[in-house]
Amino acid sequence: MNEPIFFWSVSSTPLEIFSFALSVCTVALNIRQIHWAWLFSILSSALYGIVFFHSRLYGDMGLQLAFILVSVWGWICWLRGTGDVSLPVSRLTMQQWGASVATWAAGFILLAWFLKVQTDTDVPQMDGFLTAGSLLGQVLLSRKKIENWLIWIMVDLLYVGLYVYKNLVLTAVLYAVFVIMAMAGWRAWSRLGKE
Repeated sequence: MNEPIFFWSVSSTPLEIFSFALSVCTVALNIRQIHWAWLFSILSSALYGIVFFHSRLYGDMGLQLAFILVSVWGWICWLRGTGDVSLPVSRLTMQQWGASVATWAAGFILLAWFLKVQTDTDVPQMDGFLTAGSLLGQVLLSRKKIENWLIWIMVDLLYVGLYVYKNLVLTAVLYAVFVIMAMAGWRAWSRLGKE
């Protein structure tokens, strides 16, 4: 399932192609706030964990495990909300923004150091930065914070370059699609936040 094949003139594997399709479904369902997105997230994260392991992107591989855990939590949050009230789309406060940026920075420093010292990755800083940013984006998505889409736009843009560098061309295309979908998510959720 991990042998290279050609897909739209791009070398890929069946595992990467299937992960690609599940990931697009995940984001499309998230934009519409359909809770089944979390199931697709769990499945695509498990498969992408294997893809990233084979590409020596260990931060991204570990991120997929974290995505699975956060997806379970996000699914619960979206289904249960807070008490008797469904979880509304909302904005971060200035204090929450500050905490988010500080958390991202701390995660980046720790992950980049760990990846440099403990793995054979050739991109520890980029892998650490994007892994920490992705975790933040996923947590904000789980809490239905509008700003999650801004985090995803920035992270996904940078991931395109990383995946091209790692010769994961189909995944680079996926993340370019994610940029467009995250922009659509930002617009859709921003309208909800004004209601």
